[in-house]
Amino acid sequence: MNSPIDHSAATADQAVPEVALADDVLIILPVRNLVLYPGIVHPITIGRPASLAAAQEAARSGRPVGLLLQKDPEQEDPAPEDLYRVGTLTHILRYVTAPDGGHHLVCQGDSRFRVVDFIAGHPFLLARIDRIEDRTDHSPELEARLLLLKQKATEALKLMPQTPAELVNAVQSMESAGALADLVAGYLDLKPDEKQALLEQMDLKLRVDEVLKYLSHRVEVLRLSRQISERTKEQIDTRQREALLREQMRTIQNELGEGQEREDELRELREAIEAAGMPAAVLETVHKDLRRLERMSDGAAEYAMLRTHLDWMVELPWSRLSEERLDLAQAQTVLDADHYDLEKVKRRILEHLAVRKLNPEGKSPILCFVGPPGVGKTSLGQSIARAMGRPFERVSLGGVHDEAEIRGHRRTYIGALPGNIVQALRKAGTRNPVLMLDEIDKLGSGVQGDPASALLEVLDPEQNATFRDNYLGVPFDLSRVLFIATANVLDQIPAPLRDRMEVIELPGYTEEDKLEIARRYLLDRQRGGAGLTPEQCEITDAAIAGVIRGYTREAGCRNLERELGNLCRHAALKVALGAEGPNRIDAPDLAAILGPVRFEPETASRTSVPGVATGLAWTPVGGEILFVEASRAPGSGRLILTGQLGEVMKESAQAALSLLKAQAVTLGIDPAVFDRQDIHIHVPAGAIPKDGPSAGVALFTALASLLLERTVRPDVAMTGEITLRGLVLPVGGIKEKVLAAHRAGLTKVLLPARNRRDFEEIPESVRRQMGFVWLETVGDALIEALEVSAVTADHATEYRA
Repeated sequence: MNSPIDHSAATADQAVPEVALADDVLIILPVRNLVLYPGIVHPITIGRPASLAAAQEAARSGRPVGLLLQKDPEQEDPAPEDLYRVGTLTHILRYVTAPDGGHHLVCQGDSRFRVVDFIAGHPFLLARIDRIEDRTDHSPELEARLLLLKQKATEALKLMPQTPAELVNAVQSMESAGALADLVAGYLDLKPDEKQALLEQMDLKLRVDEVLKYLSHRVEVLRLSRQISERTKEQIDTRQREALLREQMRTIQNELGEGQEREDELRELREAIEAAGMPAAVLETVHKDLRRLERMSDGAAEYAMLRTHLDWMVELPWSRLSEERLDLAQAQTVLDADHYDLEKVKRRILEHLAVRKLNPEGKSPILCFVGPPGVGKTSLGQSIARAMGRPFERVSLGGVHDEAEIRGHRRTYIGALPGNIVQALRKAGTRNPVLMLDEIDKLGSGVQGDPASALLEVLDPEQNATFRDNYLGVPFDLSRVLFIATANVLDQIPAPLRDRMEVIELPGYTEEDKLEIARRYLLDRQRGGAGLTPEQCEITDAAIAGVIRGYTREAGCRNLERELGNLCRHAALKVALGAEGPNRIDAPDLAAILGPVRFEPETASRTSVPGVATGLAWTPVGGEILFVEASRAPGSGRLILTGQLGEVMKESAQAALSLLKAQAVTLGIDPAVFDRQDIHIHVPAGAIPKDGPSAGVALFTALASLLLERTVRPDVAMTGEITLRGLVLPVGGIKEKVLAAHRAGLTKVLLPARNRRDFEEIPESVRRQMGFVWLETVGDALIEALEVSAVTADHATEYRA
C-alpha cells in the first residue's frame, strides 16, 4: 500500500480528463483470465484504451480500482453484461510504462465487492458497489478447517522445488481462515471460472472446503510427479551404468578375440535374409535395417529390438508355398471320412478345389461357418486342410478387444510382437495355409481399438495381397491363405465384415444324424481315450439312441460325446477291477450308469389342458420349444404378463388379445368375459429372458384355447408374427426351430406361408418325418391346432375396420 506510484509514467502516454467521482463509485477495470483475491499482490498488463484511461485516472487520483473478470476472454470491448458482478477492490501499488510502450500495474487485492449498477457516460467503466467483508468466525468447525488447510498447504509447498522457508512460516502463522483460503486459491493452478466461483463464495466454511478439495488434488499431482521424477532419474542412472559396463565388456571381448562371434552371427543373418525370398521392396528395407544393426553397439538399447525384428522377417514364409493336393476324389474321401452329412459344405470345398485346379493363381475364398456350438465347425476346418494337403492353424478371436492382436504392435514399443495373423503364418511355415478365425462373432472392442475393423483388410480378397502388419512395417501377401471363420450368431458380426465373407450355415443335427456321428466318430474316440478296445466296451445303438433322447437336448454333439465318455469310463472301471467277459451296455443299463432320464417328452402333458400352446424359439445355440400358458380369473379385464418377456414379446401378447377381442363374437366367445376376468399369460423358464415377435401365433392360439376351452393338439408346434388384421408374417430361424420341434418329438409344425423359401434349408430326413402347415392367417392356426371349423376360422380372420 505504501509503495510509490509513478505518476509521470501514468500521464506520459496520453492526457486523460479529470473525472469527479463520488465516494461510493468505483473505477472498474475488466480483466481477462485473472481473478485477484484480497491480500494478493499481482502484476497486470493493460492495453485497451478504456483500461488505460481507467488505470491512469486511478493512479492520478489515488483511488482504488475494481477488477472484474470477463465472461468471454475474446471480447475486445466488454459491456457491463459481459462481466461478472463480483470482483476484487484493488489498490494500485505501482504504474509502470515499459520501454516498449507497454503499460503494467502492480496491484494488491483489498476486499470483495458486488456491483450494484454501472454508471454510463464516461470514457471508462464506473459502478456503484457494495463492499463485502469476511465475517469473523471462531467456531470449532472453522478452526478445524483452518488447521487442515495449513497442513495441506505446507505439504504442497514442501513438494515444490526450492520453496523458501519464509513462505512455509508465513502459511503456518496465518490465523484467518478466509485470508489463508484466498492466499492458497490465488496460487492454485485453476481455471478462471473456478477461481471466480471461489471469489463469489461468501460462506466461509464452504469456501475453505472448496479450496481444500482443489488443494488435495494438487498435492496428489505433486506427489505423483515427484515419484515419477525419482524413478526416471534412477532409470537414467541405471542405463548410464549399464552402457558403461557394456562398453568395457566389448573392449575386453575384443582383447580376448571374442568379437568374431558377433561377426559370425551377422553373416548368418545376412545369408538367411538372402535365402528368405522376400519381395524387392521388402528386401531393400531389411538390408537398410541390417546395415544399422552392423553399425550399432551390442549394448545399445535398440540393438535387441532391431535384431528381434530381423529374426521375424527372416522366419516368415515370404515365398514358401505348400504343395496342394488337387485330387477331388481323394478330397471327397477325406471329407466323408471325417464328417457325416454336411453335403453343402463339402460341395463348396470341392468347388474351390476344382477352381484351384483350373486356375492355380486365383484368389482363395473367405468362408464363414455359422451354426450352434458342437456341430463341427472347427473340426471341419481341420478336415478341409487335410483334404487340400495344406497346414492348418487356428486363431481364437473370442474376447479379443485390442486392434494390435490383429495388426501387431509398432516395433518401437518394449515387448512388441506381430499380430496373430502373422504369428500363425510363421508357425504354419507356408504362405498358403488354412487359417481358421474361430469365434469371430465374439470380438470385443475397447480403448485399444476395434479388432473387427482391423480384420476388414485381412478378409478382403481385393486388399489382403498387401496386408500391412504394424510390427513388420512392410506389406505381406495374404491372398493365398484360405481363411475360414466360425461363428455361432451371424447378427453379432459387423455388417462390413460379414459382407466380405461367404456364409455357410451348419444346421443342428437330427436324431439320426447324431446316431451316425456317434457310431462313426464319437464312440471310437471316447473308447480310445479310456484305453478300451471294442471288445472291452460295446455300446448298442439302442443305448446311444437312449442317450440322445433322454440325456441330451442340443443342436450339436458335445453333450452326447460327454455322456458316451461317461459310459466308456464306467466300462473302464469294470475292466480295471478285473471283470471278465465283454462289457455290453444296452438301453436298460443307462439309468444305473447315467442316472434318471433328464429329458422326457412333456408336450402331451403340458398341452393337456386348455390355454397351453407350444411355440418355437431361436437361440444362439440352436432352436428350442417354448410353452405359452394362459389362465383367467375374476377381475377387471387386466392383462398380466410374466416370464421375463421383452418389450417386443409383450406387445405381441397385447396384439394377440386385441385380435381375439375383435373376433370374439365370430368364435363364439362372450365379449363380456374380457371385462369381468383378468387374463394371465406366462411363459415358463422365468429366469431366462425372452423376446421377439415370433411367438405371436402361439400367444393367440393359447388365448383362443383358454377362452374356447379347447386343448391344443399335443403334437403341434407353431411360430410366426401376427398383425391386428390376423395375418401371419414371416420370421427367422425356421431351420433351427423345426429341428427343435423334431428333437422334442413333435410331428407337425405351423409356419408362416411366406417362410416357404426356407423349406429347402430343412434337412430332408426331417422333412420326411414331419408335417408342415403354411399359415396365411391365424384362422389357419386355429383349424390345425384347435380343430376349429374352417368356416368359423375364416370368418374370424376377416378384417374389420
